[in-house]
Amino acid sequence: MSVTQQQVLDSLARIKSPRGVALTNANVLSAISAADGKVFFSINVDAAEARAWESVRAEAEAAVRAIPGVTTVMVALTAERKAGAAPPPPPTPSRGTPGVQPVHAHKPPPQGGAQSPMARQSEIPGVAAVIAVASGKGGVGKSTTALNLALGLRDLGLKVGLLDADIYGPSVPRLTGLHEKPELDGDRKMIPLRRFGLAIMSIGFLVEEETAMIWRGPMVMSAVTQMLRDVAWGQLDVLVVDMPPGTGDAQLTLAQNVPLKGAVIVSTPQDLSLIDARRGLAMFKKVNVPVLGIVENMSYFQCPQCGTKSDIFGHGGARHEAEKLGVPFLGEVPLHMAIRATSDAGTPVVDSEPDGPHAAIYRAIAGQVRGQLKGVIAAA
Repeated sequence: MSVTQQQVLDSLARIKSPRGVALTNANVLSAISAADGKVFFSINVDAAEARAWESVRAEAEAAVRAIPGVTTVMVALTAERKAGAAPPPPPTPSRGTPGVQPVHAHKPPPQGGAQSPMARQSEIPGVAAVIAVASGKGGVGKSTTALNLALGLRDLGLKVGLLDADIYGPSVPRLTGLHEKPELDGDRKMIPLRRFGLAIMSIGFLVEEETAMIWRGPMVMSAVTQMLRDVAWGQLDVLVVDMPPGTGDAQLTLAQNVPLKGAVIVSTPQDLSLIDARRGLAMFKKVNVPVLGIVENMSYFQCPQCGTKSDIFGHGGARHEAEKLGVPFLGEVPLHMAIRATSDAGTPVVDSEPDGPHAAIYRAIAGQVRGQLKGVIAAA
């Protein structure tokens, strides 16, 4: 059963804003995307009113989820302070005049000063450890590394999940060969897809591969939060999160949402990549996330005919950077056609060529990561 935009609007018309106005008449709704049972939209309000609107966002999500045929709902609350706007004045006590108080009057008074964003952290039920695989820039093979690292941890006897948190450029559907849509369980949580013995979730399972995700930061943050919290992950030793490149909203959302047990930084040997890797490393240190180490990807090229090694992007830069910064160096992954070909085919090298030299490299990296998580996850 297909869901139309009009059905969504009809359900939202019954929701009231904090001032008592129908949500559809409050001039806060973005364009509504409704296709194949999936509904996405945002509620855009001024930052000073965001707290009062959170319950409205939750009501809107529940109302849309109740529409027959809806399988997935994502409602983001986006809040921006207007240029030049001053903080809202304190509410003026009503002198018997009827009417609704200003929205900012609904905000609870601060207690004990500003609360740290990290205070919102909470564990994901059933997941012993969440680790991030990150890079300062794109194009360094981070997603391939994340997937093969997850498979290496699987080969060590661990129960492993993989979350593709790259909202703008999800790669995991292509790397795993998965294109099905996740189903919902009895609690209306998404059931992760399974392949290679991994529990896998990606925004790419919810939208078509060619769809351009033209989302503002708050929508990205909402999507990452939903894929963390609204997925039935089950019992996992490790959830590996493939992060988008950079140091933006998705990274901060993850760090503020769950107590990360560590981060793996992926870089090529060249100086330009290492500069960005330092930024990623510095960001995780600022939010008190342990850096499990650095992987040097595309470390060298070995000619399959003559065996000669060529340092196309330089060599050893990541190892030197790890020593300089005092973090573990996890290993070197070569630039090799087998890794590229198996990734493009959706048959990652650790699974498709388990006895090959490249699988051994990824398993060695996984062994080091596993060793640093000792005490956090049960012995396999």
